[in-house]
Amino acid sequence: HGAYVSDIEVQRVVNFIKRQGAPQYDSEILEICEKALEEENSSSMSAAGGVSEYDEFYDRAVQLVRDKGQASTSMIQRAFRIGYNRAARIIDVMEQEGLVGPMDGVKPREVLIRTGTDADF
Repeated sequence: HGAYVSDIEVQRVVNFIKRQGAPQYDSEILEICEKALEEENSSSMSAAGGVSEYDEFYDRAVQLVRDKGQASTSMIQRAFRIGYNRAARIIDVMEQEGLVGPMDGVKPREVLIRTGTDADF
């Protein structure tokens, strides 16, 4: 266990450090961060309807959501043993396609697809 540090104490330390002088950024680190941000933005654009790779778990995830009657990123993670980002992208695509509703806090998303044999997904 560590010592308790209040938000006020943290803010005081941060303010003290800020007053010590202007930051000196490492240009190599900045370039790495910018490149990573560009890659993340292009991935987001892909998930938003641009050219993207098809996720092999997508159809199975849709079936799972339809069968369970609820959808959440953590449910997809656990069912397919995948990471958060991948599961979140799958859920985002389902939302874009109108299969699940928007996020509502910590509650599972509303499932908008029909159950049964005539379900169309």
